Amino acid sequence: MSTKIIAKDVGKVYDTPHGPMTALHHFDLEVQEGEFVCIVGPSGCGKSTFLRILAGLEKQSSGEVTILPGDNPGKPLNNVVFQEYAIFPWKTVIDNVAFGLQMRGISKKERLDIAKRWLERVGLGRFAHYYPHQISGGMKQRVSIARALANDPEVLLMDEPLGALDAQTRAVLQEELLRIWEETHKTVVYITHSIDESVLMGDRVVLMTAHPGTNKAMFDVDIPRPRTLAVQGSRTFRELTLSIWESLKDEVMQAMAVQQ
Repeated sequence: MSTKIIAKDVGKVYDTPHGPMTALHHFDLEVQEGEFVCIVGPSGCGKSTFLRILAGLEKQSSGEVTILPGDNPGKPLNNVVFQEYAIFPWKTVIDNVAFGLQMRGISKKERLDIAKRWLERVGLGRFAHYYPHQISGGMKQRVSIARALANDPEVLLMDEPLGALDAQTRAVLQEELLRIWEETHKTVVYITHSIDESVLMGDRVVLMTAHPGTNKAMFDVDIPRPRTLAVQGSRTFRELTLSIWESLKDEVMQAMAVQQ
């Protein structure tokens, strides 16, 4: 595999009414082409800030961030799926999924054909002409995911995309994401609070310290793919999630103490 993302010595400082606030401090990450990397850390550690820097939505205060472009200049470099349902309420489901393609100048017939195929793949084919207020929260998030994938980005950035969902819907979408990743092998950086989710989904789990966020530890997920939720019952899964928690818990306690 070739290197796709390089983040070196990344720092982010915000100006606040109480003075400068350091959100990220000397954070490093390297991601290979086609790799699924999960970033886990306590609340307020800068996980989402780093993802926004990767996406180009914010500028780092120090350090370097590079996403190396592929051989197809027509593809967008990245797309982001947020925890909130970032879809247009005045557009139908299919028009939401086709929006990125429309912005790239893809013809109406082609973009609707692509959007329809992705809606079928996420189980929403029969809801193509519904509006967002007519579908559930889990379905809205599937629309967001389908829109990002339909745009065929080189890198998919996901900021707790399942965090706001109920446990049952979350489980269904975890398996759908695993299936889609097996088909596409997109390069993915996935932010989550859930250790179980990070081990289920990722090739590697990167841990961050409490605020200000920097590298704490890294774990390879040596669980064969393809995966389903059934792997959560395995000894390997249980031992790895426990090891990650043992490394992370002091950071979580530190973050909770600051918030009190």
